[in-house]
Amino acid sequence: MLLEIVFAAGCFWGVEKNFEQIPGVVDAVSGYAGGNYDNPTYRTVLANKDNNSGFNFLTLLEKIGWTDEDEEGNEEPDKRILNHTEAVKVTYDTKMVSTEFLIKNFWELHDPTQTDGQGNDKGNNYRSAIYWTNDDQKQIAFSTKDEYQQLLSKKGFGNIVTELKPLDKFWPAEDYHQNYLANNPNGYCPNHKTGVKFANKGMNKEELSGTYNQHLKDLILKP
Repeated sequence: MLLEIVFAAGCFWGVEKNFEQIPGVVDAVSGYAGGNYDNPTYRTVLANKDNNSGFNFLTLLEKIGWTDEDEEGNEEPDKRILNHTEAVKVTYDTKMVSTEFLIKNFWELHDPTQTDGQGNDKGNNYRSAIYWTNDDQKQIAFSTKDEYQQLLSKKGFGNIVTELKPLDKFWPAEDYHQNYLANNPNGYCPNHKTGVKFANKGMNKEELSGTYNQHLKDLILKP
Protein backbone atom coordinates (compact mmCIF):
# COMPACT_ATOMS: atom_id res chain seq x y z
CA MET A 1 0.00 0.00 0.00
CA LEU A 2 1.21 3.50 -0.84
CA LEU A 3 0.76 6.15 1.83
CA GLU A 4 1.72 9.80 2.22
CA ILE A 5 2.95 11.72 5.24
CA VAL A 6 4.48 15.19 5.56
CA PHE A 7 7.48 16.07 7.72
CA ALA A 8 8.99 19.44 8.63
CA ALA A 9 12.42 19.48 10.29
CA GLY A 10 14.13 22.69 9.26
CA CYS A 11 15.39 23.49 5.74
CA PHE A 12 13.55 21.15 3.38
CA TRP A 13 16.58 20.45 1.18
CA GLY A 14 18.22 18.18 3.74
CA VAL A 15 14.93 16.63 4.85
CA GLU A 16 14.10 15.67 1.26
CA LYS A 17 17.57 14.18 0.75
CA ASN A 18 17.25 12.16 3.95
CA PHE A 19 13.94 10.54 3.10
CA GLU A 20 14.49 9.91 -0.59
CA GLN A 21 17.49 7.73 0.30
CA ILE A 22 15.38 5.35 2.41
CA PRO A 23 14.47 2.11 0.61
CA GLY A 24 10.70 1.90 0.26
CA VAL A 25 10.25 5.64 -0.15
CA VAL A 26 8.77 6.13 -3.60
CA ASP A 27 8.97 9.90 -3.71
CA ALA A 28 9.98 12.88 -1.54
CA VAL A 29 8.80 16.34 -2.58
CA SER A 30 9.78 19.65 -1.00
CA GLY A 31 6.97 22.09 -0.34
CA TYR A 32 4.94 24.00 2.21
CA ALA A 33 2.34 22.88 4.76
CA GLY A 34 0.76 23.78 8.08
CA GLY A 35 -0.21 27.37 7.33
CA ASN A 36 -3.60 28.98 6.82
CA TYR A 37 -3.16 30.86 3.54
CA ASP A 38 -3.27 29.61 -0.04
CA ASN A 39 -0.56 29.39 -2.68
CA PRO A 40 2.50 29.87 -0.46
CA THR A 41 5.81 30.49 -2.18
CA TYR A 42 9.36 30.51 -0.90
CA ARG A 43 9.20 34.30 -0.95
CA THR A 44 6.00 34.62 1.08
CA VAL A 45 7.00 31.96 3.60
CA LEU A 46 10.33 33.71 4.22
CA ALA A 47 8.60 37.10 4.48
CA ASN A 48 6.42 35.77 7.28
CA LYS A 49 9.00 33.68 9.14
CA ASP A 50 9.47 35.99 12.11
CA ASN A 51 5.82 36.63 12.87
CA ASN A 52 4.93 34.30 15.71
CA SER A 53 1.72 35.79 17.04
CA GLY A 54 -0.23 36.53 13.93
CA PHE A 55 0.39 39.00 11.15
CA ASN A 56 -1.48 41.65 9.22
CA PHE A 57 -1.95 40.36 5.68
CA LEU A 58 -1.54 43.81 4.16
CA THR A 59 1.82 44.21 5.86
CA LEU A 60 2.97 40.91 4.38
CA LEU A 61 2.00 42.05 0.89
CA GLU A 62 3.83 45.32 1.42
CA LYS A 63 6.96 43.40 2.46
CA ILE A 64 7.03 41.50 -0.81
CA GLY A 65 5.97 44.43 -2.98
CA TRP A 66 2.51 43.25 -3.96
CA THR A 67 0.59 46.37 -2.92
CA ASP A 68 0.12 49.77 -4.51
CA GLU A 69 1.16 52.22 -1.81
CA ASP A 70 -0.49 55.14 -3.64
CA GLU A 71 -3.87 53.46 -3.86
CA GLU A 72 -6.36 54.65 -1.25
CA GLY A 73 -9.01 52.55 0.41
CA ASN A 74 -7.17 49.26 -0.12
CA GLU A 75 -6.74 48.25 3.53
CA GLU A 76 -7.58 44.66 4.34
CA PRO A 77 -9.20 43.40 7.52
CA ASP A 78 -6.74 42.21 10.14
CA LYS A 79 -6.20 38.65 8.98
CA ARG A 80 -4.14 36.55 11.33
CA ILE A 81 -1.66 34.44 9.40
CA LEU A 82 -0.31 31.09 10.47
CA ASN A 83 2.82 30.63 8.41
CA HIS A 84 3.63 27.46 6.50
CA THR A 85 6.57 25.23 7.28
CA GLU A 86 9.22 24.13 4.82
CA ALA A 87 8.03 20.56 4.56
CA VAL A 88 8.56 17.34 2.63
CA LYS A 89 5.79 15.05 1.45
CA VAL A 90 6.94 11.44 1.63
CA THR A 91 5.19 8.76 -0.43
CA TYR A 92 6.10 5.26 0.73
CA ASP A 93 5.30 1.60 0.19
CA THR A 94 4.21 0.01 3.48
CA LYS A 95 5.34 -3.40 2.20
CA MET A 96 8.89 -2.08 2.17
CA VAL A 97 9.11 0.45 5.00
CA SER A 98 6.93 0.96 8.02
CA THR A 99 5.35 4.20 9.17
CA GLU A 100 7.09 3.66 12.50
CA PHE A 101 10.49 3.56 10.80
CA LEU A 102 9.88 6.82 8.93
CA ILE A 103 8.55 8.70 11.95
CA LYS A 104 11.39 7.51 14.17
CA ASN A 105 13.81 8.55 11.46
CA PHE A 106 12.17 11.99 11.54
CA TRP A 107 12.67 12.32 15.30
CA GLU A 108 16.35 11.38 14.99
CA LEU A 109 16.91 13.68 11.99
CA HIS A 110 16.67 16.97 13.88
CA ASP A 111 16.27 18.63 17.27
CA PRO A 112 12.52 18.55 18.03
CA THR A 113 13.04 20.54 21.23
CA GLN A 114 14.00 23.74 19.38
CA THR A 115 11.18 26.23 18.89
CA ASP A 116 10.76 27.89 15.49
CA GLY A 117 14.05 26.87 14.01
CA GLN A 118 16.86 24.38 13.59
CA GLY A 119 20.35 25.50 14.52
CA ASN A 120 21.03 28.90 12.99
CA ASP A 121 17.96 28.65 10.74
CA LYS A 122 15.55 30.80 12.73
CA GLY A 123 11.89 31.33 11.93
CA ASN A 124 8.50 29.67 12.19
CA ASN A 125 8.91 28.26 8.67
CA TYR A 126 11.65 26.02 10.11
CA ARG A 127 9.51 24.67 12.95
CA SER A 128 9.31 20.94 13.58
CA ALA A 129 6.09 19.25 12.48
CA ILE A 130 4.38 16.03 11.44
CA TYR A 131 1.25 16.23 9.31
CA TRP A 132 -0.43 12.84 9.11
CA THR A 133 -2.91 11.52 6.55
CA ASN A 134 -4.47 8.65 8.53
CA ASP A 135 -5.21 7.64 12.11
CA ASP A 136 -2.44 5.03 12.24
CA GLN A 137 0.16 7.68 11.47
CA LYS A 138 -1.38 9.90 14.15
CA GLN A 139 -1.14 7.17 16.79
CA ILE A 140 2.46 6.38 15.88
CA ALA A 141 3.42 10.07 15.87
CA PHE A 142 2.16 10.55 19.43
CA SER A 143 3.44 7.25 20.81
CA THR A 144 6.93 7.70 19.35
CA LYS A 145 6.97 11.29 20.57
CA ASP A 146 6.45 10.05 24.14
CA GLU A 147 9.12 7.39 23.67
CA TYR A 148 11.62 9.86 22.22
CA GLN A 149 10.88 12.42 24.94
CA GLN A 150 12.00 9.90 27.54
CA LEU A 151 15.22 9.27 25.63
CA LEU A 152 15.86 13.00 25.18
CA SER A 153 15.18 13.78 28.84
CA LYS A 154 17.75 11.22 29.92
CA LYS A 155 20.31 13.10 27.83
CA GLY A 156 19.40 16.50 29.27
CA PHE A 157 17.27 17.86 26.42
CA GLY A 158 14.09 19.85 26.99
CA ASN A 159 10.52 19.19 25.91
CA ILE A 160 9.57 18.28 22.36
CA VAL A 161 7.77 21.20 20.68
CA THR A 162 6.90 19.47 17.41
CA GLU A 163 3.59 20.45 15.80
CA LEU A 164 1.42 17.35 15.38
CA LYS A 165 -1.76 17.65 13.33
CA PRO A 166 -3.56 16.22 10.29
CA LEU A 167 -2.48 17.41 6.88
CA ASP A 168 -4.78 20.08 5.47
CA LYS A 169 -3.02 20.67 2.16
CA PHE A 170 0.48 20.30 0.82
CA TRP A 171 1.78 22.88 -1.61
CA PRO A 172 4.77 21.73 -3.74
CA ALA A 173 7.70 24.13 -3.72
CA GLU A 174 9.19 25.77 -6.79
CA ASP A 175 11.01 23.48 -9.22
CA TYR A 176 14.47 24.72 -8.25
CA HIS A 177 13.94 23.43 -4.69
CA GLN A 178 13.25 19.87 -5.84
CA ASN A 179 16.26 17.52 -5.54
CA TYR A 180 18.25 20.61 -4.63
CA LEU A 181 21.15 18.82 -2.95
CA ALA A 182 21.35 16.19 -5.69
CA ASN A 183 21.71 19.02 -8.20
CA ASN A 184 23.97 21.05 -5.90
CA PRO A 185 26.19 18.54 -4.04
CA ASN A 186 27.96 21.30 -2.11
CA GLY A 187 24.70 23.00 -1.16
CA TYR A 188 23.62 24.02 2.33
CA CYS A 189 22.82 20.97 4.47
CA PRO A 190 23.59 21.42 8.20
CA ASN A 191 23.32 18.58 10.70
CA HIS A 192 20.87 19.33 13.53
CA LYS A 193 20.60 15.82 14.99
CA THR A 194 20.62 15.44 18.76
CA GLY A 195 22.49 12.14 18.52
CA VAL A 196 19.76 10.42 20.55
CA LYS A 197 18.62 7.20 18.89
CA PHE A 198 15.82 4.67 19.30
CA ALA A 199 16.83 1.14 20.22
CA ASN A 200 14.51 -0.24 17.54
CA LYS A 201 13.33 1.84 14.59
CA GLY A 202 10.83 -0.59 13.06
CA MET A 203 10.63 -2.39 9.74
CA ASN A 204 12.72 -1.39 6.76
CA LYS A 205 14.06 -3.65 4.03
CA GLU A 206 17.53 -2.18 3.71
CA GLU A 207 18.41 -4.34 0.69
CA LEU A 208 15.61 -2.96 -1.48
CA SER A 209 17.19 -1.96 -4.78
CA GLY A 210 17.08 1.49 -6.29
CA THR A 211 15.83 -0.18 -9.46
CA TYR A 212 12.60 -1.18 -7.72
CA ASN A 213 12.13 2.32 -6.34
CA GLN A 214 12.51 3.77 -9.82
CA HIS A 215 10.08 1.18 -11.17
CA LEU A 216 7.46 2.30 -8.64
CA LYS A 217 7.96 5.95 -9.54
CA ASP A 218 7.59 5.22 -13.27
CA LEU A 219 4.58 2.99 -12.71
CA ILE A 220 2.62 5.07 -10.23
CA LEU A 221 3.67 8.70 -10.24
CA LYS A 222 4.03 9.48 -13.92
CA PRO A 223 0.91 10.19 -16.02
